[in-house]
Amino acid sequence: MNIACSPWLKLRETLTPEDRDQIEDLQMRCGRAEPVALKLELDYKLAAALNRPEDSAIRDVNEFLYFDGQRLAGYLGICSFGGPGMPLEATGMVAPEERRRGIFTTLYRLALAEGRRRSSAGMLVLCDRKSDAGRKFIEKIGAAYHHSEYEMVLNQAWEAPGGGKLCGVTLRKATNADAREIAEQDSVYFSDEAPESEAGPGADRPDVPSGEIRLPEEEEKKGFVIWLAERDGRSVGKVNLELGSGSGGIYGLGVKPEFRGRGFGRSILLQAVEKLKEANAKKILLQVAADNAKALNLYTSCGFCETSTMDYFKADL
Repeated sequence: MNIACSPWLKLRETLTPEDRDQIEDLQMRCGRAEPVALKLELDYKLAAALNRPEDSAIRDVNEFLYFDGQRLAGYLGICSFGGPGMPLEATGMVAPEERRRGIFTTLYRLALAEGRRRSSAGMLVLCDRKSDAGRKFIEKIGAAYHHSEYEMVLNQAWEAPGGGKLCGVTLRKATNADAREIAEQDSVYFSDEAPESEAGPGADRPDVPSGEIRLPEEEEKKGFVIWLAERDGRSVGKVNLELGSGSGGIYGLGVKPEFRGRGFGRSILLQAVEKLKEANAKKILLQVAADNAKALNLYTSCGFCETSTMDYFKADL
């Protein structure tokens, strides 16, 4: 165990390019000691920071960095993709040579305090199933298992049989005028109370609080593009695409309940893959709930292979 020479903390609302470089360097150092997956969302966070209005009144702390001298020794970041009233997601790491000094515990306590300040509905702590260090920390804080997601990567050599059937479904880039439609679809697909669907859990919940509505044109500035799936002029589903650092991500894919069972989910997925390939994504990945057999079968049949399992643990604030 090393002894800190001159430890200090940096707490930020958003990342800077310098922060991102230091975090990526720390990630590489950790990966050499324990090759596990980390859901850091650095490209998304940096894009959000660069496109943030100068007069923004938001003062939420999302980035917690622990330095020993000039070298980054530990990092924890929090995200709030679920919007207000949803649990925050926390993930991070500590340099192998800096562990057992309480660094991550310090960062985690600061993140919990920030969650309490925001009146968030708890904290979801993310941990790769293969990470011994991560699982020991989860046991230490007593967080309860919540759910798991598989990360899947597309086999670039895979081709859809016969070019794939699109079933008359087309993708249209969403605008701010579609914001409520998108929020209502997400509430159907990703509510914890909903039954299994092609995209994930979801239940009908048409009344979406305005605070949970994100503007597609603002999200696009962060590299996160939302597409509405339409057939015969009607919206049948949606998908979110993210491009950064040569890789593309497929998220939030869903089909409305009344249109399921017609192959629309496959059509949306195949078109999403083509759009990312057209954008020169060298690697295409997605995440799917481990207990969502329908979605898992769909993605596997379209050339995606499981690469890691991310476990989510719920901690009270």
